[in-house]
Amino acid sequence: MKKLISGWTLIKLYTILVYVWMFAPIVAVVILAFNPQQFGTFPMEGFSFKWFVKLSQNSTILDAFKNSLVLGSLTAIFATAIGVPAAMAFIRYEFRGKDFLNTMLIAPIMIPEVVLGVALLLFIRWLQQPKSFAMLLIGHVVLTLPYVLLIVQARLVGIKREYEEAALSLGASPFQTFKEITFPLLAPAIFAGMLFAFTISFDDVTATLFWATAQNQTVPVKIFSMLRTSISPEINALGAVMIVLTVSIPLAAGYVARRFARGNTP
Repeated sequence: MKKLISGWTLIKLYTILVYVWMFAPIVAVVILAFNPQQFGTFPMEGFSFKWFVKLSQNSTILDAFKNSLVLGSLTAIFATAIGVPAAMAFIRYEFRGKDFLNTMLIAPIMIPEVVLGVALLLFIRWLQQPKSFAMLLIGHVVLTLPYVLLIVQARLVGIKREYEEAALSLGASPFQTFKEITFPLLAPAIFAGMLFAFTISFDDVTATLFWATAQNQTVPVKIFSMLRTSISPEINALGAVMIVLTVSIPLAAGYVARRFARGNTP
Protein backbone atom coordinates (compact mmCIF):
# COMPACT_ATOMS: atom_id res chain seq x y z
CA MET A 1 0.00 0.00 0.00
CA LYS A 2 1.48 3.34 -1.07
CA LYS A 3 2.01 5.88 1.70
CA LEU A 4 -0.18 8.99 1.30
CA ILE A 5 2.07 11.27 3.40
CA SER A 6 5.81 10.72 3.77
CA GLY A 7 7.82 11.40 6.91
CA TRP A 8 9.55 14.43 5.35
CA THR A 9 6.19 15.94 4.43
CA LEU A 10 5.05 15.64 8.06
CA ILE A 11 8.28 17.28 9.25
CA LYS A 12 7.83 20.15 6.80
CA LEU A 13 4.21 20.58 7.84
CA TYR A 14 5.18 20.54 11.52
CA THR A 15 7.92 23.13 10.88
CA ILE A 16 5.49 25.43 9.09
CA LEU A 17 2.99 25.15 11.95
CA VAL A 18 5.72 26.00 14.49
CA TYR A 19 6.68 29.12 12.54
CA VAL A 20 3.02 30.15 12.18
CA TRP A 21 2.52 29.65 15.94
CA MET A 22 5.59 31.77 16.69
CA PHE A 23 5.08 34.66 14.29
CA ALA A 24 1.28 34.95 13.94
CA PRO A 25 0.89 37.02 17.17
CA ILE A 26 3.67 39.38 16.04
CA VAL A 27 2.06 39.86 12.63
CA ALA A 28 -1.34 40.43 14.29
CA VAL A 29 0.10 43.17 16.54
CA VAL A 30 1.69 44.98 13.57
CA ILE A 31 -1.51 44.76 11.49
CA LEU A 32 -3.77 45.92 14.35
CA ALA A 33 -1.49 48.92 14.92
CA PHE A 34 -2.96 50.35 11.70
CA ASN A 35 -6.57 49.62 12.68
CA PRO A 36 -8.54 52.90 12.97
CA GLN A 37 -11.12 51.35 15.32
CA GLN A 38 -10.90 51.24 19.11
CA PHE A 39 -11.21 47.46 19.24
CA GLY A 40 -9.20 45.15 17.04
CA THR A 41 -11.36 43.13 14.67
CA PHE A 42 -10.78 41.32 11.40
CA PRO A 43 -11.32 42.29 8.68
CA MET A 44 -10.25 45.85 9.52
CA GLU A 45 -12.46 48.75 8.50
CA GLY A 46 -9.79 51.00 7.03
CA PHE A 47 -6.12 51.81 7.44
CA SER A 48 -4.84 54.59 9.68
CA PHE A 49 -1.76 55.99 11.46
CA LYS A 50 -4.08 57.38 14.15
CA TRP A 51 -2.60 55.37 17.03
CA PHE A 52 0.98 56.20 16.02
CA VAL A 53 0.07 59.91 16.12
CA LYS A 54 -1.53 59.50 19.56
CA LEU A 55 1.51 57.56 20.68
CA SER A 56 3.84 60.40 19.62
CA GLN A 57 1.75 62.81 21.76
CA ASN A 58 1.88 60.63 24.88
CA SER A 59 4.50 62.24 27.15
CA THR A 60 4.68 59.17 29.42
CA ILE A 61 5.54 56.89 26.51
CA LEU A 62 8.05 59.39 25.14
CA ASP A 63 9.78 59.57 28.53
CA ALA A 64 9.93 55.76 28.67
CA PHE A 65 11.31 55.69 25.12
CA LYS A 66 13.97 58.22 26.07
CA ASN A 67 14.89 56.14 29.15
CA SER A 68 15.21 53.03 26.97
CA LEU A 69 17.46 54.79 24.45
CA VAL A 70 19.73 56.28 27.14
CA LEU A 71 19.87 53.01 29.08
CA GLY A 72 20.51 50.91 25.96
CA SER A 73 23.26 53.26 24.72
CA LEU A 74 25.07 53.38 28.08
CA THR A 75 24.71 49.61 28.47
CA ALA A 76 26.25 49.03 25.04
CA ILE A 77 29.17 51.38 25.83
CA PHE A 78 29.96 49.89 29.26
CA ALA A 79 29.46 46.25 28.21
CA THR A 80 31.78 46.79 25.23
CA ALA A 81 34.37 48.66 27.30
CA ILE A 82 34.49 45.74 29.75
CA GLY A 83 33.97 42.90 27.28
CA VAL A 84 36.66 43.70 24.71
CA PRO A 85 39.67 43.85 27.11
CA ALA A 86 38.34 40.79 28.95
CA ALA A 87 38.00 38.82 25.71
CA MET A 88 41.54 39.76 24.66
CA ALA A 89 42.90 38.68 28.04
CA PHE A 90 41.09 35.31 27.87
CA ILE A 91 42.18 34.53 24.29
CA ARG A 92 45.67 36.04 24.12
CA TYR A 93 47.11 35.42 27.60
CA GLU A 94 47.48 32.61 30.12
CA PHE A 95 46.92 33.33 33.82
CA ARG A 96 45.69 31.54 36.90
CA GLY A 97 41.90 31.29 37.23
CA LYS A 98 41.28 32.26 33.59
CA ASP A 99 38.67 29.58 32.92
CA PHE A 100 36.86 30.26 36.20
CA LEU A 101 36.72 34.00 35.56
CA ASN A 102 35.57 33.49 31.96
CA THR A 103 32.80 31.16 33.15
CA MET A 104 31.69 33.63 35.81
CA LEU A 105 31.38 36.46 33.29
CA ILE A 106 29.42 34.29 30.84
CA ALA A 107 27.24 32.70 33.56
CA PRO A 108 24.46 35.36 33.46
CA ILE A 109 23.48 34.11 30.00
CA MET A 110 22.59 30.72 31.56
CA ILE A 111 20.74 32.07 34.62
CA PRO A 112 17.01 32.83 34.35
CA GLU A 113 16.43 36.58 34.36
CA VAL A 114 13.98 36.29 37.27
CA VAL A 115 16.70 34.75 39.44
CA LEU A 116 19.23 37.34 38.31
CA GLY A 117 16.77 40.18 38.93
CA VAL A 118 15.92 39.03 42.46
CA ALA A 119 19.59 38.33 43.29
CA LEU A 120 20.79 41.81 42.32
CA LEU A 121 17.82 43.41 44.08
CA LEU A 122 18.60 41.54 47.31
CA PHE A 123 22.29 42.43 47.00
CA ILE A 124 21.47 46.13 46.66
CA ARG A 125 19.10 45.89 49.64
CA TRP A 126 21.88 44.18 51.63
CA LEU A 127 24.09 47.17 50.81
CA GLN A 128 21.21 49.37 52.02
CA GLN A 129 21.11 51.27 48.73
CA PRO A 130 17.89 52.43 47.07
CA LYS A 131 16.90 51.45 43.54
CA SER A 132 18.30 53.93 41.03
CA PHE A 133 19.26 54.38 37.40
CA ALA A 134 22.83 53.35 38.25
CA MET A 135 21.56 50.04 39.65
CA LEU A 136 19.46 49.51 36.52
CA LEU A 137 22.50 50.20 34.35
CA ILE A 138 24.68 47.78 36.33
CA GLY A 139 22.04 45.08 35.97
CA HIS A 140 21.79 45.56 32.21
CA VAL A 141 25.58 45.51 31.82
CA VAL A 142 25.65 42.18 33.70
CA LEU A 143 22.92 40.86 31.39
CA THR A 144 24.57 41.92 28.12
CA LEU A 145 28.26 41.43 28.92
CA PRO A 146 28.24 37.67 28.05
CA TYR A 147 27.01 38.41 24.51
CA VAL A 148 29.77 40.96 23.87
CA LEU A 149 32.33 38.63 25.39
CA LEU A 150 31.31 35.61 23.29
CA ILE A 151 31.12 37.56 20.01
CA VAL A 152 34.52 39.23 20.47
CA GLN A 153 36.15 35.98 21.65
CA ALA A 154 34.85 34.13 18.60
CA ARG A 155 36.37 36.77 16.31
CA LEU A 156 39.68 36.86 18.19
CA VAL A 157 40.11 33.11 17.79
CA GLY A 158 39.96 33.60 14.02
CA ILE A 159 42.62 36.36 13.99
CA LYS A 160 46.03 34.69 13.69
CA ARG A 161 48.53 35.65 16.35
CA GLU A 162 51.23 35.78 13.65
CA TYR A 163 49.95 39.16 12.39
CA GLU A 164 50.47 40.73 15.82
CA GLU A 165 53.83 38.99 16.32
CA ALA A 166 55.02 40.27 12.92
CA ALA A 167 54.12 43.85 13.87
CA LEU A 168 55.89 43.51 17.22
CA SER A 169 58.99 42.03 15.57
CA LEU A 170 59.12 45.03 13.22
CA GLY A 171 59.35 47.43 16.15
CA ALA A 172 55.72 48.36 16.79
CA SER A 173 54.68 48.89 20.41
CA PRO A 174 51.84 46.78 21.89
CA PHE A 175 49.50 49.76 21.62
CA GLN A 176 50.45 50.39 17.97
CA THR A 177 49.96 46.70 17.24
CA PHE A 178 46.49 46.80 18.74
CA LYS A 179 45.59 50.04 16.95
CA GLU A 180 46.93 49.13 13.50
CA ILE A 181 46.45 45.35 13.38
CA THR A 182 44.11 43.92 16.00
CA PHE A 183 41.47 46.61 16.22
CA PRO A 184 40.69 46.87 12.46
CA LEU A 185 40.28 43.08 12.30
CA LEU A 186 38.23 43.03 15.50
CA ALA A 187 36.03 46.01 14.66
CA PRO A 188 33.14 44.01 13.09
CA ALA A 189 32.79 41.89 16.24
CA ILE A 190 33.01 44.94 18.52
CA PHE A 191 30.34 46.71 16.50
CA ALA A 192 28.09 43.64 16.40
CA GLY A 193 28.51 43.05 20.15
CA MET A 194 27.69 46.66 20.90
CA LEU A 195 24.49 46.56 18.86
CA PHE A 196 23.46 43.23 20.39
CA ALA A 197 23.98 44.71 23.86
CA PHE A 198 21.85 47.71 22.93
CA THR A 199 19.08 45.53 21.52
CA ILE A 200 18.98 43.17 24.51
CA SER A 201 18.90 46.09 26.94
CA PHE A 202 16.27 47.93 24.92
CA ASP A 203 14.02 44.87 24.76
CA ASP A 204 14.42 43.48 28.29
CA VAL A 205 11.40 43.43 30.57
CA THR A 206 11.72 40.55 33.07
CA ALA A 207 14.80 41.69 34.97
CA THR A 208 14.04 45.39 34.45
CA LEU A 209 10.77 44.97 36.38
CA PHE A 210 12.85 44.29 39.53
CA TRP A 211 15.32 47.13 39.04
CA ALA A 212 13.42 50.04 37.48
CA THR A 213 11.99 52.86 39.57
CA ALA A 214 8.88 54.85 38.70
CA GLN A 215 11.10 57.53 37.14
CA ASN A 216 13.26 55.10 35.15
CA GLN A 217 10.64 52.93 33.46
CA THR A 218 11.59 51.63 30.02
CA VAL A 219 9.30 51.02 27.06
CA PRO A 220 8.84 47.23 27.63
CA VAL A 221 8.04 47.85 31.31
CA LYS A 222 5.60 50.58 30.29
CA ILE A 223 3.87 48.22 27.86
CA PHE A 224 3.58 45.62 30.63
CA SER A 225 2.09 48.23 32.99
CA MET A 226 -0.42 49.37 30.35
CA LEU A 227 -1.53 45.78 29.70
CA ARG A 228 -2.27 45.29 33.42
CA THR A 229 -4.77 48.19 33.47
CA SER A 230 -6.37 48.16 30.01
CA ILE A 231 -5.80 47.09 26.42
CA SER A 232 -5.37 50.24 24.37
CA PRO A 233 -4.78 50.34 20.59
CA GLU A 234 -1.76 52.50 21.39
CA ILE A 235 -0.12 49.34 22.77
CA ASN A 236 -0.32 47.77 19.31
CA ALA A 237 1.36 50.84 17.79
CA LEU A 238 4.04 50.81 20.49
CA GLY A 239 4.52 47.07 20.03
CA ALA A 240 4.94 47.56 16.27
CA VAL A 241 7.63 50.20 16.87
CA MET A 242 9.44 47.89 19.30
CA ILE A 243 9.26 44.96 16.85
CA VAL A 244 10.69 47.05 14.01
CA LEU A 245 13.55 48.33 16.20
CA THR A 246 14.48 45.02 17.80
CA VAL A 247 14.43 43.18 14.46
CA SER A 248 16.06 45.81 12.27
CA ILE A 249 18.99 46.63 14.60
CA PRO A 250 20.43 43.06 14.77
CA LEU A 251 19.89 42.63 11.02
CA ALA A 252 21.72 45.92 10.38
CA ALA A 253 24.46 44.83 12.78
CA GLY A 254 24.89 41.52 10.97
CA TYR A 255 25.00 43.23 7.58
CA VAL A 256 27.55 45.85 8.67
CA ALA A 257 29.65 43.22 10.45
CA ARG A 258 29.81 41.10 7.30
CA ARG A 259 30.78 44.15 5.20
CA PHE A 260 33.53 45.07 7.66
CA ALA A 261 34.71 41.46 7.81
CA ARG A 262 35.03 41.24 4.02
CA GLY A 263 36.92 44.52 3.90
CA ASN A 264 39.31 43.62 6.73
CA THR A 265 39.99 39.99 5.88
CA PRO A 266 43.73 39.77 5.21
